[in-house]
Amino acid sequence: MDIVGFSITLGITSVISLGSGWWCINNLKKARYLLDTPTSKVRSAAQGYVELYGVLKEGLGQQSAPLTGETCVWWSFAIDEQVRSGKNNKRWQQVEKASSAALLCLSDGTGDCLIDPQGAHVIPLTKQVWYGSTRHPRQELPRKNILQSMLSGVKRYRYTEQRLHVDEPLYAIGDFVTRGGGHDAFDLTATQGAVIREWKGDFSGLLRRFDRDRNGQLDEHEWHRVREAAEQEAQRLHRQLSADPAQHFLRKPQESQPFILSSHGEDDIAKRFVWQAIFAACLCIGSAVASAFIINSSFSILLNG
Repeated sequence: MDIVGFSITLGITSVISLGSGWWCINNLKKARYLLDTPTSKVRSAAQGYVELYGVLKEGLGQQSAPLTGETCVWWSFAIDEQVRSGKNNKRWQQVEKASSAALLCLSDGTGDCLIDPQGAHVIPLTKQVWYGSTRHPRQELPRKNILQSMLSGVKRYRYTEQRLHVDEPLYAIGDFVTRGGGHDAFDLTATQGAVIREWKGDFSGLLRRFDRDRNGQLDEHEWHRVREAAEQEAQRLHRQLSADPAQHFLRKPQESQPFILSSHGEDDIAKRFVWQAIFAACLCIGSAVASAFIINSSFSILLNG
């Protein structure tokens, strides 16, 4: 019996079984989050984990996708190079990738919500794949079909670009927070302390305002007046911030909840996760059966050997 071969094979099947089992559970959890979280309206959404559905607006401005130059509000791209793997085999190796970090703007008719796409699983409607002979396809824009691209000459690079555009539908689930409009949590003591620390930075100015006996020091009564004035200033700052219009944001949750932006609807995304979970479950069971078969065969060889 080849102990080394047995160990390697058993290790590979065990890792595949454990990894696919985790993948199955993770996808089922994502599907449950999507199906169990009710859709909220921007105007009345509670602070925390929410699901929104609306239309993409121009928001803070549009940008050009780096590979095609198409106007959009979000993009991501990947460049793969064809490299040799052995004498006659070739494989694609990723050499470059990037994605847009600009804020998106979702509107659902009740209000606008700015979305920070960093850390999100983005599933866009537009995805283009084409091939070329230069690393950066400045002059090699996508052709009508992959076959035409492959037959047009030697193609060492594969380009993939995904985009979100204005007026496209957007499903979004993540951490919702509102700034301004009286929604910000206000800590009077902390704000008062911050005001006093700022005033202490200009101690001569503090003395001019509150040192009534002009002895160059602040006694207990004068410090009491400083604290009262700082409290009034803190309340004024809070009123000023509360008067600003409310601004809604969606971002990546701090916990392990999924953060998803998609041009497809909730049901379509949930189905994807369910099918991926089913595939992972089959892979997990198959790998576990293979591991059991290897162990059983090894024991049979030992007993008969």
